[in-house]
Amino acid sequence: MWQALRLSLVCATAATAVSLVIGVPLAWLLARADFPGRGFVRALVTLPLVLPPVVGGVALLLALGRNGVVGQWLDSWFGITLPFTTAGVVVAETFVAMPFLVISVEGTLRAADPRYEEAATTLGASRFTAFRRVTLPLIAPGIAAGAVLAWARALGEFGATITFAGNFPGRTQTMPLAVYLALQNNPEAAIALSLVLLAVSIAVLAGLRDRWMTAP
Repeated sequence: MWQALRLSLVCATAATAVSLVIGVPLAWLLARADFPGRGFVRALVTLPLVLPPVVGGVALLLALGRNGVVGQWLDSWFGITLPFTTAGVVVAETFVAMPFLVISVEGTLRAADPRYEEAATTLGASRFTAFRRVTLPLIAPGIAAGAVLAWARALGEFGATITFAGNFPGRTQTMPLAVYLALQNNPEAAIALSLVLLAVSIAVLAGLRDRWMTAP
């Protein structure tokens, strides 16, 4: 059980870090840039919110599996195999958790006044400098809220993880998967792990309630 808890914490944190690296620039593009197909890109980003997690895991297998559209090239060119590995857990959790971060950051960007960035560029700052020195401090609360939501969602992910990464103790067995197995032969441990996940979910929702209630 402790092994599953440790793996869950590590993978959820890694998935959140990947979501931040990819999701924040993506949210900025969706909120501030005007390009053909933006609505389609937003639909793809938010698709995991409505897609059943098991179906998402199947989609990941079709795309990143050893014989998948992209996975076959990763395997033949670089020797990288993602399914049924710890890295696969991170990929599956990132897939289902990143939309929460993107939506939160995009909403914060749309609420922020773009004239601050325009003023910085007028004074000679590059677009990247304006984003780093002006935009990021303005949207920091939205990034923090999105990261917490993404972390909590990754911590509780089950369907995509078991489909894409499997259920191997010490390698891909996270807390939700351990709860599923423990229900069969160790109900007390399953209840304990479930209470931990429940406590984390309540803490996240309670901690973000003030921000949601006071948001402009």
